[in-house]
Amino acid sequence: MTIAGAVPAVLSWTEPEGVAPRGTLVVVPGRGEHAGVYERFGHRISADGYRVHAVPDPTVDEEQAVEQVRAALDGPGPHVLVGSDAGALVAAGLVASGEVEVAGLVLAGFPTAAVADRHWEDEVAARTACPTHRARLSGDDALRRGALADRLPGEWFAHAVAQDVPVPVLGLHGTDDTISPLAAVRDWYGDLPVAELVTIAGGRHDALNDQTHRTAAATIVLFLERLRLGPDLPAIARVEEMVGR
Repeated sequence: MTIAGAVPAVLSWTEPEGVAPRGTLVVVPGRGEHAGVYERFGHRISADGYRVHAVPDPTVDEEQAVEQVRAALDGPGPHVLVGSDAGALVAAGLVASGEVEVAGLVLAGFPTAAVADRHWEDEVAARTACPTHRARLSGDDALRRGALADRLPGEWFAHAVAQDVPVPVLGLHGTDDTISPLAAVRDWYGDLPVAELVTIAGGRHDALNDQTHRTAAATIVLFLERLRLGPDLPAIARVEEMVGR
């Protein structure tokens, strides 16, 4: 099955040949996006041995997207849901309600309320500061322009009860996110039983595809490696301050 622009509904990136898979990630895109938007992310994470699948935009067909998520979660564990924008909300709701069982969640640009209509240039600027990704979005016929102004279903927010999320959560959020301001999501993360919120200095809404995408990917890989050791996320590397020694 394909979507507009002949982009496959589900895309996958596998671990390098000869490398044992270290886990399976399923990416749920945000408003207006599609699986192909996460090609760079998929290549980078899979290079470290993690199998990555990206599914369709849940705001187009929620039922289809959820079915694709379940189908993709059959690879080697641990299984982790990764969501951006509306995908983050859907992923949190699926886990909080017990509809999907995973070992952890990675949420980027967790959404708050709908935003006002924007010109396309403003929407791109709000999404990312990365010139490479901006060019990709502007040349992408399969991307739904103006989708960030779409109001998300109230039941999605109702399902994503932070206290009901039973797994560790890594949040990634740009300090300059104008679509979902950081101050508006801090309380939600604070209600999670086990969570780490990493703020990206100067970051925009698409934290996985922003100018700091390498830092975001490295942060996620470290989270995944710790998750493999247990749900309490034991530390692997510690920074020792050497100032004054």
